[in-house]
Amino acid sequence: MDIQTWTFIIVGFTFALYIGIAIWSRASSTKDFYVAGGGVSPLANGLATAADWMSAASFLGMAGIIAFSGYDGSVYLMGWTGGYVLLALLLAPYLRKFGKFTVPDFIGDRYYSNVARTVAVIAALFVSFTYVAGQMRGVGVVFSRFLDVEVDTGVYIGMAVVLFYAFLGGMKGITYTQVAQYCVLIFAFMVPAIFISIMATGNPIPQIGFGSAGEDGVYLLDKLDGLMTDLGFTAYTDGTKSKMDVFFITAALMLGTAGLPHVIIRFFTVPKVKDARKSAGYALLFIAILYTTAPAIAVFARTNLMETVQNKPYKEIPEWFTKWENTGLIAWTDKNEDGRIQYLPGTAINGKKPEFSESRGELGERLIYNFSEEKNELYVDRDITVLANPEIAGLPNWVIALVAAGGLAAALSTAAGLLLVISTSISHDLIKKQLAPGISDKRELAIARFSALLAVVVAGYFGINPPGFVASVVALAFGLAASSFFPAIVMGIFSKRMNREGAIFGMLAGLGITSYYIARFKLGWLGNPDMSEEKDWWWGISPEGFGTVGMLVNFGVAIIISSFTKAPPKEVREIVENIRIPSNAGDAIGH
Repeated sequence: MDIQTWTFIIVGFTFALYIGIAIWSRASSTKDFYVAGGGVSPLANGLATAADWMSAASFLGMAGIIAFSGYDGSVYLMGWTGGYVLLALLLAPYLRKFGKFTVPDFIGDRYYSNVARTVAVIAALFVSFTYVAGQMRGVGVVFSRFLDVEVDTGVYIGMAVVLFYAFLGGMKGITYTQVAQYCVLIFAFMVPAIFISIMATGNPIPQIGFGSAGEDGVYLLDKLDGLMTDLGFTAYTDGTKSKMDVFFITAALMLGTAGLPHVIIRFFTVPKVKDARKSAGYALLFIAILYTTAPAIAVFARTNLMETVQNKPYKEIPEWFTKWENTGLIAWTDKNEDGRIQYLPGTAINGKKPEFSESRGELGERLIYNFSEEKNELYVDRDITVLANPEIAGLPNWVIALVAAGGLAAALSTAAGLLLVISTSISHDLIKKQLAPGISDKRELAIARFSALLAVVVAGYFGINPPGFVASVVALAFGLAASSFFPAIVMGIFSKRMNREGAIFGMLAGLGITSYYIARFKLGWLGNPDMSEEKDWWWGISPEGFGTVGMLVNFGVAIIISSFTKAPPKEVREIVENIRIPSNAGDAIGH
């Protein structure tokens, strides 16, 4: 069978599975909708957390950005892995013991202020919508190639599927769907990695294979370094980022992890505090399987791509290349008119995406405008690395279709968690807690579902018009989370002196300066239409790493303001002291 038929079969089966689970586990109360009734086992919650955590950025984007950035891409591995450890050890058990449904709920009660709650809701919406844009783009990329539809159409299909089980099942449906999605995505990620590792080095363990020698006796990393330097690229194992930027990006990803509302809320779905600790351990194990394999996938993919296309006649190029061209995610223009593909340093085009003409040149040219002065002739979207890798390596069609199903599972699992955060922030934290505290449980549930519908529409828009590649878009969300939530949560747990004034002004300052920096240097807004070069960054810090600066500003403003204003009430100080006491913690129950 061809790839498309296999894709329809495998993706259709997985979608039917997700929808069936949503119907089976549909929510009948707000507690079911928000925290799955608080009765999820640690193992199931660990699987669901891993799926929630490993988004399209992990499945599609991370290997892609490592493949094209080499050593510099390691910041994503260090930041996201270290961040989860930080969350599991430093915050999750204490937040679970506090016993609130959402992060804005925690901030509103801890800082005894609806203003603080509202600021937290705004921050949650900022973070979630930025993050979900990357997931929707990932869905569109997968569908565009394997179902032969436009990227925009792929986003619409993904919106419909995720809305169904988020709308119907809430957190209960999402949790058990994510358990299935983890199984799909990890199987889909590992199978081609094992295949290619055996083909390239004879070693079936990808984590060892990419550091091993091939049949020619040359270590794979040395071979890739040679391929890249021969063509004028920086050696794959050498970094180009400054130590300052590497530190700030890694810190932003770590601290942003600890402030991600859709991950934190997962720890409210287990019965006891000790179960939160157990599920965190399970999740870390499940996450490590993919994260330790991603660098191997990146090395295999970059090596295969360069050996397959460099200086090859376009007329002899494999079929997979042409099919990806049809999606607009690969493009070539014959700048020197020799009929061969020249993959060299530099940009092939001016702009993020190529434009296409109905009539192609006789050599198959697809780019028709603004040719760059640089000699590179090939445009490759980083987000296709994992998806295209099995095709480049010539793996069976069912493996290629399986990877497509895995990419969809990763994107949809995280998108569902984010949509739940958005809907609960509006229905529970804004309406129930502030605007209409007397509404019934049934009415609140209806508002939550309507909020999910609106969230899907907005998420679809950002998926169709994303500000960058999947991994870089998600990195911006982590920066926003680091600059807004992390200081407020940490000081809310460990500082009895931190008051509402400090938390409010700190969150506003951190979120404000980080949003400004991203808008100016990533999106090209605010008087910077050309999006300044590296030389214009403040202190040499990229937009992906500026969340660390925002976090420091948040801490500084909060501490200064709180030191000049009235201390929290006695009952709040007692709450802070109580949530840090481990005695009888195992008996603590939910909301």
